[in-house]
Amino acid sequence: MKTKGKAEMEFCISLVLILLFGAVIGFVECKYMVYNTSQGIVPDKLNVHLVPHTHDDVGWLKTGACVQNVLDSLIPALLADKNRKFIYVEQAFFQRWWKDQSEAVKLTVRELVGSGQLEFINGGMCMHDEATTHYIDMIDQTTLGHRFIKEEFGVTPRIGWQIDPFGHSAVQAYLLGAEIGFDSLFFGRIDYQDRVKRKNEKSLEVIWQGSKSFGSSSQIFAGAFPKHYEPPSGFYFEVNDASPIVQDDVTLFDYNVQERVEDFVAAALSQANITRTNHVMWTMGTDFKYQYAHTWFRQMDKLIHYVNLDGRVNALYSTPSIYTDSKHATGRNWPIKTGDYFPYADRVNGYWTGYFTSRPAIKRYVRIMSGYYLAARQLEFFKGRNRSGPNTDLLGDALATAQHHDAVTGTEQQHVANDYAKRLAMGYVEAENLAASSLACLVEPMTYSGCEYATKFQQCPLLNISYCPPSEISLSNGKDLVVIVYNALGWKREDIIRIPVMYEDITVRDSAGRILESQLLPLSDTHVSLRNYHVKAYLGQTPSKTPKYWLAFTASAPPLGFSTYTISSTKTKDGGSTRSSVQLFRRQEKSTFEVGHEHLKLTFSAEEGKLTHYVNHRSSVNESVQQSFSFYSGYNGSDEDPQSSGAYVFRPNSTYTIHPQKQDVLTVIRGPIIDEVHQQINPWIYQINRLHKGKEHVEVEFTVGPIPINDGIGKEVATQITTNLESNKTFYTDSNGRDFIRRVRDYRTDWDLKVNEPAAGNYYPINLGIYIKDDKKELSLLVDRAVGGSSLVDGQIELMLHRRLLRDDGKGVGEALNETVCVDNQCQGLTIQGKYYYKIDPVGEGAKWRRSAGQEIYSPFLLAFTEQEEDNWISSHVSSFSAIDSSYRLPDNVAILTLQELESNKEVLLRLAHLYELGEDEDLSVMANIELQKLFPGKQIIKAVETSLSANQERSEMEKKRLIWKVQGSASNGESKLRRGTVDPSKLIVELAPMEIRTFVIHFEKTFKGNVFYA
Repeated sequence: MKTKGKAEMEFCISLVLILLFGAVIGFVECKYMVYNTSQGIVPDKLNVHLVPHTHDDVGWLKTGACVQNVLDSLIPALLADKNRKFIYVEQAFFQRWWKDQSEAVKLTVRELVGSGQLEFINGGMCMHDEATTHYIDMIDQTTLGHRFIKEEFGVTPRIGWQIDPFGHSAVQAYLLGAEIGFDSLFFGRIDYQDRVKRKNEKSLEVIWQGSKSFGSSSQIFAGAFPKHYEPPSGFYFEVNDASPIVQDDVTLFDYNVQERVEDFVAAALSQANITRTNHVMWTMGTDFKYQYAHTWFRQMDKLIHYVNLDGRVNALYSTPSIYTDSKHATGRNWPIKTGDYFPYADRVNGYWTGYFTSRPAIKRYVRIMSGYYLAARQLEFFKGRNRSGPNTDLLGDALATAQHHDAVTGTEQQHVANDYAKRLAMGYVEAENLAASSLACLVEPMTYSGCEYATKFQQCPLLNISYCPPSEISLSNGKDLVVIVYNALGWKREDIIRIPVMYEDITVRDSAGRILESQLLPLSDTHVSLRNYHVKAYLGQTPSKTPKYWLAFTASAPPLGFSTYTISSTKTKDGGSTRSSVQLFRRQEKSTFEVGHEHLKLTFSAEEGKLTHYVNHRSSVNESVQQSFSFYSGYNGSDEDPQSSGAYVFRPNSTYTIHPQKQDVLTVIRGPIIDEVHQQINPWIYQINRLHKGKEHVEVEFTVGPIPINDGIGKEVATQITTNLESNKTFYTDSNGRDFIRRVRDYRTDWDLKVNEPAAGNYYPINLGIYIKDDKKELSLLVDRAVGGSSLVDGQIELMLHRRLLRDDGKGVGEALNETVCVDNQCQGLTIQGKYYYKIDPVGEGAKWRRSAGQEIYSPFLLAFTEQEEDNWISSHVSSFSAIDSSYRLPDNVAILTLQELESNKEVLLRLAHLYELGEDEDLSVMANIELQKLFPGKQIIKAVETSLSANQERSEMEKKRLIWKVQGSASNGESKLRRGTVDPSKLIVELAPMEIRTFVIHFEKTFKGNVFYA
């Protein structure tokens, strides 16, 4: 008979008679063994918190894993004993499982969650990466998971559980930790040198203040595990695991209760020696474990029972929440941690800094889709959400999954990378349809409720390879091309549009019919080759025609709105686009030349075939600048030292400078809007320096690949910008596109670094940018995707652009990082095309450009195309639109991160971000005010409820529950620098302090459908 609350195991006591001839006859009496698993915290003992968990990678090696078995097995195991506990993390898998369950099973699971036996921690769709993810994506994927948990179970996760990402960011600590309402954050991977020091000092657990701007207002209790996120050695209990079970049948030869208790106590005391307080946590599980949950719980039941009978330590079923509360209850002071935990090395020569760049194509795809998702949700709100589609849900789910720490990182197997890309593509197709229908609705005159539209808009997702069928039409017989330019930013914006066109006699007009200055630039052979090859790879056929030119013109669009432009064949001699001049400079020529518009000029040496000088006449900046390329040969490992360079690890063998070809020709293209300098560096590297009218930065476009490997050498390709700045080993890199963190070459703040990899050990993740400075100038560089970079030489910034390697690095992926593209069964190495941007400013003035340009790179114009006959479309449609009050724009230091209609059709999720850190800029690192009513003209706001960052609880409730931790050192370490103002419901003005993000659910007076309200 089973007793509720006790784990039971039937075992037999045998009475044995040994008879003559050695025969054994057993008289067996069977009864149930009841294990006492009800023990709680014992104050005067060492408490060992057993935390059963599974780590279920959303991808990595498999596109679908055996998680269903885990959850199917888990539920009856928890029901067998009310003291058993389990934590679950990855909502992408849980939600898939949840949809297939009966109402009876769902009711049972809700009861388990309500009782605390099953606890959701972290709670995002995946356990996102912390190096190669953008903070907006981190917020979005976490919000998806948290709101599901709140809606289905009525609970809010309390604990951050980032146990597997390969290093940990400051943004994760303060933004995706404290600002989400977490009381603690636990992780497994920190540098091996750092871990040794922290063990000795008992400082694996700290109070982490990740934000210089926030101070203690967003600090969090954070703990690194002593080794990894697995159980102590000898305590693995999955089916077929090698660890000895607790054998408590005295009639069997392998009876080992006392031995197992001794093992347990020894492991507990060992961990206690490196941990403060009388509480230690054992993470009882690892990757995809608990597919047969009974095998784990049966052994843990026994351990708890027999260890507590022994009495030297106290063992209990626990969760990270119980463990955190126990730590907090001790009232201890904790050491302070600032900054982050990058880079991460697990051993000598084992720096996990290669993944900062691995699979750069999927990194770029994720970034493009992220910006598109932000804009598409705005358009979805303007039109009105349709749950049956098209909507943005599929793209949101695909993007969420892509943030996994073996997805955007590039550390997955190739077929899994293909699956991520496929899901993003499917999500994009639906979001593209949504955006097209929303724009079609918005261009119609809205004099009535509802939206009827006939315009069919097309978009150009392959514009990166110069392929845009809507713009490549023949403009004859009175046909015009109509271009809608949508701006997702909260301020009016100007930028240069570039689209491929077939013909040269072209005129561009704005919506008022005014002719605009425009320029035709010839397509390079490199662009044409990329276009033809990849269009066939993607679409299965080579384009029938090739455009001759890029058409470039300056477009402007109002905040959260669009403008309209028309492109037509030229009807007069004076109205056409200007054809660019093309000039060739050969290496033998002893001459220099200059390119640029207005203030910014670049000087090149034809003889040396390279850039030599950067001059900004407005800011009086004059600096020697050089560009170069190199590659690191990947170490292939050896019997004595098997660590290879691979998807995770950057381990160079040698460094080789790539010199421009001796017969190199510099092609210089000049025009009224764009100047370009084209250079074929070698057969597989092509570079363009580009300067735009009205801009004071340089855009560098690079094409790298296919990287040759016929010499048997894997290569990791880097580019350098070199100046005379005296940067003194110091440089600054962003944390997930948010705060900038000071780095010093060959140095760590928290321990005395032993340098064994001078390149790999100084690489850091870059999502927004990197900069260096001296006492006069600063050089800033912004990127279009996540990359790795550093300043390995004073005055120089280096970015790694592409990697192609021939060995697996032994970290689990089991494949070499050797990406290929195949056409007609012929495969070649992957070619990468991308951009970076740089600017030199007087010292202290670079932040304005880094922050504003960074937003524009993340949120480019969304272009949509249609056709008209003889102006009939323009005259009958709305040609300009802004969703906000016509007299209003957001402050220059504020961005809208989220504008999303919620399911109820009466509520909107609004997320506002201050873009500057405290003290970053003299003018813009100040409090900003946002008038909510002017963001929603014509809509009556009933209330604006401030929530946690993930919008799963009211902010006021979250603050009430927040644990206050004591810190070591001076009182100033714990002071809050953030002064948050409440929102006056009569004025509806939101205050934003530097680096602050505030999230609101806006409730409206009437049900709305797009821009038109109706009762």
